[in-house]
Amino acid sequence: MKSRRNPNTRWIGLYLLPLAILFVAFFLYPLAFNIFTSLMKWKGGGSMSWNGFANFTKLLGDSGFLLAVRNNLIWALSQGLIQIPLAAIVALILAREPKGWKALRTIYFLPNVISTVAIAMVWVALYSPQYGAINGIVKLFGGEARNWLGDTATALPSIIFMTVLYIGYFMIIILASVMNIPKELYEAAEIDGASKWQQEFRITIPMIRGTLVTCMTLAMAYGMRHFETTYLMTGGGPAYSTNTMGIALYLKMDALRYGEASAAGIILILLGTVVIVLLRRVLGKRDPMAEAAQ
Repeated sequence: MKSRRNPNTRWIGLYLLPLAILFVAFFLYPLAFNIFTSLMKWKGGGSMSWNGFANFTKLLGDSGFLLAVRNNLIWALSQGLIQIPLAAIVALILAREPKGWKALRTIYFLPNVISTVAIAMVWVALYSPQYGAINGIVKLFGGEARNWLGDTATALPSIIFMTVLYIGYFMIIILASVMNIPKELYEAAEIDGASKWQQEFRITIPMIRGTLVTCMTLAMAYGMRHFETTYLMTGGGPAYSTNTMGIALYLKMDALRYGEASAAGIILILLGTVVIVLLRRVLGKRDPMAEAAQ
């Protein structure tokens, strides 16, 4: 039997054409050009010369770049394993609609509408060795003031600590998913004598599994491409202790070593893809909420 042809095929193709053009122009072409230039010796202008895999060999033999790779992995794990659980806990609390929950929801989300530059500068002031509030709190408990962003032992943890506190974006996503769970499930659980904790662990968390996996995927992707906050606060220092692949790539471009910068970009893409694929493999793709809606 001949398969029936969709009579709207031409219209579907016509509607998809603008998207296909944009996808090719702004993703496939830049990616292909990046791969091509990663194999070249190029200063960003003028002629290119074939360099083979020398750019990749140089980067992978550079201890500073390998430290940046390690830092990117730390960023990805901290975003996925610290920030998302914090966002989920707050979302679960707000979903119970305690007093003032709408105001708290707005307050938690507010930092997401503030410029990253402004937030970074605020935290630079908070971490100031002389006048920072962080050292003031430490002194109240008998500790000694320290240069949080100038010490290789504390610079990276300090920036990560600041970043994972901003849970508003993922909290809103998780909260919306929790509030879409049918109330009948909780009413039935209460009739059966289930406590609030049992309801959260037996109903809420399993039902929002798909949302949690999606949030972790996004958070780890953001962690892998991290650049702005660290560059503004430390510039990758001290002694490259907070360096990331994004900063390394930028510095290569600033030094007119575009071939090495392109190679760093390819390594970042490959590493990010591996991390996300492994995450999806470990946590799975099953979404009970979507299955219940079908």
